[in-house]
Amino acid sequence: MNYFTQFLQFKPRFSVILSIFLGIGIVTSLFADPNFLHVSFDPTRELYEEINKSFLKHWKEKKGNEFTIQQSHGGSGKQARAVIDGLDADVVSLALTYDIDSIASKSKLIESNWQTKLPNKSIPYYSTIIFLVRKSNPKKIKDWDDIVKPGISVITPNPKTSGGARWNYLAAYGYAKRKYKSDEKANEFIKSLYKNTSVLDTGARGSTTTFVNRKIGDVLITWENEAKLALDEEKRSGKNSLEVIYPSESIKAETPVAIVTTTAKEKGNLEKASAYLEFLFSKEGQTIIAKHFFRPIDPTIAKSTAKDFPNLKLFSLSDLGETWDSAQKKHFADGGLFDAIYKTK
Repeated sequence: MNYFTQFLQFKPRFSVILSIFLGIGIVTSLFADPNFLHVSFDPTRELYEEINKSFLKHWKEKKGNEFTIQQSHGGSGKQARAVIDGLDADVVSLALTYDIDSIASKSKLIESNWQTKLPNKSIPYYSTIIFLVRKSNPKKIKDWDDIVKPGISVITPNPKTSGGARWNYLAAYGYAKRKYKSDEKANEFIKSLYKNTSVLDTGARGSTTTFVNRKIGDVLITWENEAKLALDEEKRSGKNSLEVIYPSESIKAETPVAIVTTTAKEKGNLEKASAYLEFLFSKEGQTIIAKHFFRPIDPTIAKSTAKDFPNLKLFSLSDLGETWDSAQKKHFADGGLFDAIYKTK
């Protein structure tokens, strides 16, 4: 237990001193947490390992001091709930705006106008949803219609806990709605998909482990970067058992970031939090983002790395006539379409 922890435990006997400190405005710096917590979703582990090293180097050069960045990763919905329940994040980078809005509305730890604080509505990169299959694609999976055929074993996370899983769901739903021009047929398509689902892990990385390491399933529905990272890992280990498949179209999965303002202020980390998220929009940050197979928003970096990102036809949530609030209520809330599907299964 450190000195300040002991001090705070016995703060009643030091109430006068604390009142003086508060009056002259030095408590924030005195009790500033030397550690900095970034809460993120599953497939960003490798990305932020490199982002953190580069950012901390710049910070030391500019400020002359050092600090530690701690990372927490998991399913996006689960991570959002952890912050609401008290996990003391300074910043969050989650899989969808709904999860950050939930933190803002339920805990008030994030400002309600958080999307105005950074460029591009606080979205420094985006991704899409594609397929990972076994080598030589034995089940001949080429598009969304192929994964709802009888006898296909699908791996995808649970949309109740994983933001990536919600993007997977909406990519499939959107494909069917756009192709068949019918909500009813899109609903039936989704029912067929989850009828074929073998394992529902809590997050995207867990589903990758199930598919790649445990060798369960014929096709993994996953983030573009997660599929490519799996291929890279195979190459490094001398294996060649997987293939990436791009469907005819998929969803534009926008992944936002935000400062957990109240917590960052309390820990004395607000300046660090602002600089850290701003770094993601810098040329260097965008280059690192592209290196880890997330799609950068900077036009120059996007152009120079275009060969790494096939020109896939992407539709947005708004193209489906949805907002995150309406999609959450319709598909993923308790008693929504997903619950009805999975109870039937």
